[in-house]
This record gives sequence, C-alpha cells and structure tokens, in this order.
Amino acid sequence: MQQKAPRRTRERILELSLRLFNEFGEPNITTTVIAEEMNISPGNLYYHFRNKDDIVNSLFAQFEAEIGRMLAVPADRRPNIEDVWLYLHLMFELVWRYRFFYRDLSDLLSRNRKLELHFKQILAHKIKVAQQLCQGLRADEALEATDLEIDALATNLVVVATYWLSYEYVRNPRKYSEQEAMAEALARGCYQVLSQIGPYLRGETRLRFNKLAEDYLKKLKAP
Repeated sequence: MQQKAPRRTRERILELSLRLFNEFGEPNITTTVIAEEMNISPGNLYYHFRNKDDIVNSLFAQFEAEIGRMLAVPADRRPNIEDVWLYLHLMFELVWRYRFFYRDLSDLLSRNRKLELHFKQILAHKIKVAQQLCQGLRADEALEATDLEIDALATNLVVVATYWLSYEYVRNPRKYSEQEAMAEALARGCYQVLSQIGPYLRGETRLRFNKLAEDYLKKLKAP
C-alpha cells in the first residue's frame, strides 16, 4: 500500500492541474495554487514534481500517448467519409480535454523546448494521417484532387483544427468554460474543418457527406 500511495497522489495532482490549467490558463496557475487546492504542502507536491514544467510535461506525455493511439488509419481497408468524420470528432474531444495546450500554445512552446519539439512531431503526424485519409478516398474515386492539392488540403485541415479553440476563445471568452457553449463550438469546429473536403468529394461519397453535414448542423443552435 505504501508503494501505491505516491502514485495515487501523483495522479490526483495531474488531474487537478489539468482542470485548473483548462479553466484558468496555464500561465495563471502556480505550484502554490495547485498545492493549496490539493490541501497539501508545497514540499509534498515537489516530492512528486520538481516544478510546474514537470507537471506540464507529464500531462503532455498523457496527451501524446492518447493522440498517438488515435492517429491511425484503418489497417484492413481504405477509409471512408464516415471514418474521416468520426476521426475528426474524436480528435476534437481529445483537444478539448487538454485544451490548455491549444489555448496557451504559443506561450508554452516559447518556454518549453520539449513541448516545442514534440508538438511539431504531432502536427507532422496529423498532416500525414490527413493525407492518407484523402489518398484513400481518392483511390476509391470518392475524392478528386492532385497530390499537391491533397498536401495543401491536409495542411489546411490541421491548421484549422489546431487553432479552432483559440478562435472560439477570442470569439467568446466569457463562455469559454461553459460546457454547453463549448460543445457547440467543437461541433462547429468539426463541421468547419470537414467542410474543406466537401468540394473535392464526388459521387455517392459527396451525397453521404452532404447528409452528414446536414444532420450535424441541425444539432447546432443558430448563431
């Protein structure tokens, strides 16, 4: 039991830190605040984490592991438009769970070399997956685009997805932490990203995409 206790405390610190970073922004939260919210001494916190960057890096390791498992195309078949839609929806849910990374991205990367290097790898991996999804659709004659167009499209998809929460925060900062408002913001983000693929789709896949988009938009409240 004594060996398990430190791990439980460590997990509680990470869980609380993630909530505080998400709600108030990572730059506004100190280790002192985290210790006070945990009702533990700063020394007890430093037993588990050397400093705040250590906490941030540990949270990023969790995020990186989750996104690594998610960033994969079907191995036994070529992806279809439903796969793209589901993949994007799940990606936005993951981004929301670790939203402070995206909201405070520029500040974090300017201070943390490890995050800078690893986030570059994640972006490159996202673009590669987006390219593979588009190439799979093209192979089934469901998408019409050149290699150059697919490269540009994949980059654009990742750019919009990466900075969508920042856009929503600027658009309505007072509601950024409201669950209902942000659920709609994430749904808008999914639609906004995927709408970039629409003009390249052909045949039955375009019809299925139109139906998915129509059903999705019905779930959103009018702006």
